[in-house]
Amino acid sequence: MQLTIDVSMYPNREDFIPPIDRFIEKINQYDDLKITTFPTSTVVQGDYEHAMKAVQETISACYKEFGMAVYVVKYIPGYEAL
Repeated sequence: MQLTIDVSMYPNREDFIPPIDRFIEKINQYDDLKITTFPTSTVVQGDYEHAMKAVQETISACYKEFGMAVYVVKYIPGYEAL
């Protein structure tokens, strides 16, 4: 099943651009996903298991590197947004 995930990251710090850039850089390292970055969110589309794993691992890595952030995530199963 295809899954579309729309992710917005809100780092809990004054210098918020570097963590967002790093999230985008990390999520783009995954193969077999369609990824498009918009001004307010990044959309990840692909196989359900692969897309979920990519987002989960990226959020975890960014937490370890930058600390607390708020993520607003929308999961849209069976829908190809890109």
